[in-house]
Amino acid sequence: MCDWVIETENLEKVYGAGKKAKTHALRGVSLKIPRGSLCCIVGPSGHGKSTLLQLIGGLDKPTSGRILIESTDISKLSDNKLAEIRGEKIGFVFQSFNLLENLTALENIQTAMMFAPSSNTSTKQRGLELLKIVGLPDKAGSKPSELSGGQVQRIAIARALANNPPILLMDEPTGNLDSKSEQEVLEYILSVHKAGKTIVIVTHNKELTKHAELIFEIRDGGIV
Repeated sequence: MCDWVIETENLEKVYGAGKKAKTHALRGVSLKIPRGSLCCIVGPSGHGKSTLLQLIGGLDKPTSGRILIESTDISKLSDNKLAEIRGEKIGFVFQSFNLLENLTALENIQTAMMFAPSSNTSTKQRGLELLKIVGLPDKAGSKPSELSGGQVQRIAIARALANNPPILLMDEPTGNLDSKSEQEVLEYILSVHKAGKTIVIVTHNKELTKHAELIFEIRDGGIV
């Protein structure tokens, strides 16, 4: 039997009210993603890819349907319970990096551990370990403005790994990068995947999709 880490069942997301105001972002999306897989979600802009990723990550709630994360239905959970699930099971990497400009690389990583279950490892020690993993042990004291785009995104990946979640969700992680930085980030994504993480990536990057074990194409809010 396959170990499905993520499942969606007849997922619908509708924005607005009234017949004319309604926008159907997702229409009956059902998918299953096995543990440890690298999955890409592709399709034209504005067709529901990022909406699907946000729902899977518990950043928004569906209009109808179910989302199961490691067999737990998160679609009806309270905001507090959703925050717990995100903190323990899901790491996020965004196209716009979302690092805090006034904090150093190490401090940005440490912020992700503020609400995690306590551990014997200090947040500083864990942060330094993660910087080493993404190849930036010498950038602990650097702020985002002092780093290249590829370095900033690698810091974002380190932050996503801070609480050792089984799942990483990435929304266009190479979208704002030049070719050299894109290759750097791709290498680290693949290394994280080889370490056993389940990775789901919304992307237009054909190099990324070449390495995917599963590809879901979204058009007009549904899976093609």
